[in-house]
Amino acid sequence: MKKIGVLALQGDVREHFSAIENCGAVASEVKRPSDLENLDGLIIPGGESTTIAKLLRIFDLFVPLQKALQDGLSVYGSCAGMILLANEIIDGTSDQETLEVIDITVKRNAFGRQVDSFEQELLIPEIDDKPFNAIFIRAPWIEKIGTDVTSLAEITSTGGIEHSVLARNKTVLVSSFHPELTGDLRVHSYFIDKMCSIN
Repeated sequence: MKKIGVLALQGDVREHFSAIENCGAVASEVKRPSDLENLDGLIIPGGESTTIAKLLRIFDLFVPLQKALQDGLSVYGSCAGMILLANEIIDGTSDQETLEVIDITVKRNAFGRQVDSFEQELLIPEIDDKPFNAIFIRAPWIEKIGTDVTSLAEITSTGGIEHSVLARNKTVLVSSFHPELTGDLRVHSYFIDKMCSIN
């Protein structure tokens, strides 16, 4: 049975725990460097990206986590998690740090403020042909994608420009939206079944 960690410093940790367990895997809290041992994958939840980055430093987790990801630990980041994993951020704070493990440029709060949150059906052909009801909350989008990154789903902004909202490279999956809030396990299952190795 696969063991999937959830970074449990801030954000919607409980919802990811539930999704992992409903996928038939074991969920484990990650709060200290030793918690990274013997994981098949890791999820970085939504929340507030600058707060999570600062807490990673406070808990002496930033460097060990970055090294584990660079060494090939599979990771899925939703919303704030996507921002934390990106190589570059547009509209970030001057001191904002990221783990820099996927070659994307992310725009924070791209869809607007909390009051602008919305739901929209997405097609994710990589997973299956049925629409996925995606929940966007103060969501970022991907402004630019590197050559080793594949977009799995896109959304068209009010300006008529298409932006990726779900993407992956070999070991990193990121989404602008929150599948953990929907009860639809397909994104979590895709990550656990297709991207996480068994130790």
